[in-house]
Amino acid sequence: MIRHILLIELNPEASPEQVDAVRLAFEQIPGQIEGVTEVEWGVNDSPEGKNQAFTHCVLMTFEDEAARQAYLPHPKHEALKVIFRPIIKNLIVFDYSL
Repeated sequence: MIRHILLIELNPEASPEQVDAVRLAFEQIPGQIEGVTEVEWGVNDSPEGKNQAFTHCVLMTFEDEAARQAYLPHPKHEALKVIFRPIIKNLIVFDYSL
């Protein structure tokens, strides 16, 4: 399995409706792309204050490397980027294998 983590800093202009549309699009990915087994969306609620302006997180689980490679160019991933990129100020992507 591969975990794919996105730490997201949103543009200040991002509307709640835009953020919700992105969340819904991410949550639909497992039903649209084979090999993506799970997607979690979260909002930072740590009391430590060490998030450095990153307020949202996506955690995706891929079955294997083939699933990750199929996801990256997939049309549903490309469609997600169209609504996601305009609301991002900064993004960290971190993957690891289990």
